[in-house]
Amino acid sequence: MRIMVNNKKAQVKVQQMAFMIIGLTIFFVLVGLFILSFAFSDLKQSKALLDEQEATLLVQKLANSPEFSCGAAFGTVKSNCVDLDKVWALKEKIEDYSEFWDINGIEIIKIYPSSSQECTNSNFPDCAYLTVLESKKLGIDKSTFVSLCRKESDGRRIYDKCEIGKLVVRFSNE
Repeated sequence: MRIMVNNKKAQVKVQQMAFMIIGLTIFFVLVGLFILSFAFSDLKQSKALLDEQEATLLVQKLANSPEFSCGAAFGTVKSNCVDLDKVWALKEKIEDYSEFWDINGIEIIKIYPSSSQECTNSNFPDCAYLTVLESKKLGIDKSTFVSLCRKESDGRRIYDKCEIGKLVVRFSNE
């Protein structure tokens, strides 16, 4: 009889130990899940910040790309200078570049002197904004201030006429 009682007590002790191990495992799994969820929420914020920084850098890189930038003449390099003559020519062939930059839209807005009409063949360059790549999707707009330069002639010489503008690029928010 005594051996049976000890066996039952031993079985109860083994069951208690098994339940404790299961309970501790569940507790540590829950703590681990809480820590992971906290870490991943910080990761999402970091990704959003990195995406925004990448978009800002891409806008500046686009402004200084050969397709947009004012050419270097006599050893001078102009940073954040957009050649409107180049962009006007690029607008006709923009389908070739639409996949190249991985963006949804490009627009150039003249800040000074101000106007209110979109650039067309009849009013270029006396217009307010030029849509280089039509935006077909919703997204986030990033912009940078640029010098908008083009070649002009006063009859005796050809010179660069520059105005203040903004290059606006639309990115996918996916």
